[in-house]
Amino acid sequence: MERQHSAITMLVVGMLALGESGRASGSEPTADASPPAPAFLLAEDGGYTFDTGILAGKLNAGGKALGLTDVVHKPSGRSIAGHYGLMHLYRIFSGSRRFGNAARDWRNTSRLLDDGAVEVRWAAEPERPFNLRVLYRWHNATALDARVRVAAANDLPAFEVFLASYFDAGFADPYVHVEGRADTCRGPAFLLGKRTLGHWLMTPRNDRAVAMIRDGRWRAEPHPVDWVLLPPMESPLAVRRDRHSNLAAVLMAPRADCFAVSMPYAGETHYSLYLSLFGHDIAAGNQAEARARLIVDTGLSDARLVKLHEGYDPKQ
Repeated sequence: MERQHSAITMLVVGMLALGESGRASGSEPTADASPPAPAFLLAEDGGYTFDTGILAGKLNAGGKALGLTDVVHKPSGRSIAGHYGLMHLYRIFSGSRRFGNAARDWRNTSRLLDDGAVEVRWAAEPERPFNLRVLYRWHNATALDARVRVAAANDLPAFEVFLASYFDAGFADPYVHVEGRADTCRGPAFLLGKRTLGHWLMTPRNDRAVAMIRDGRWRAEPHPVDWVLLPPMESPLAVRRDRHSNLAAVLMAPRADCFAVSMPYAGETHYSLYLSLFGHDIAAGNQAEARARLIVDTGLSDARLVKLHEGYDPKQ
């Protein structure tokens, strides 16, 4: 009986050792391994679909570069995106020059990458002396990353990509993270875009950003905008909160990549948030990249948002 027990013990020890060896060699995932990031899937209309388990919807539907559309928060059934979609490239500027109406109107090509990310490209044209690319990749089930890259054929002074997101009407209340000012709020704080502040509201990174905002780019047709400048940004971080649930939709970027954050007042029917990306010169023959992240989730207090941004773009 003792010999039988000893043999069984040795067999179990040997199996455990084999299992440990297999895990060490990478043949099995460890218990604490991160799950794979969600992936986009090719759709019949030439666009893409996604289902992260939390968020579901479309990207580049029908080949139109409107970012994420028909987005639903699956646990609550709440609609997230507006008609024009989330995280798409809108106005493109170099100094006071505006390139056409919007990148979302331009002919584009796209492809699905092996890791489930999607790359959307716009080739240079005689009237647009640059190649433009945006790479969409899921960070996790509630967060989407976008990397925007420009390759300049000519010099592009004070280049800007105006990244736009239009939300469902429930997300009527927009807030931006500002340094603060005595007549608006004590900062740093999330400032609600009240109608009394103005119609179109923008928080700049610094005085250099203000100079770019005022260089004439926003007077170009169509639909020129006269921005009301808010206190300077504390960080490139903005949120729209749903009036019917505890859902929040958050946009953020690294401080070096974003020189202004803007929005209309609370309740205004665009229900939008915008990030002004780049904001520096790009010499002919050079490339530059800017990043942004969208998060849609519950339980996102103001303090939690600041922590999320610090983790995304640590201060150094």
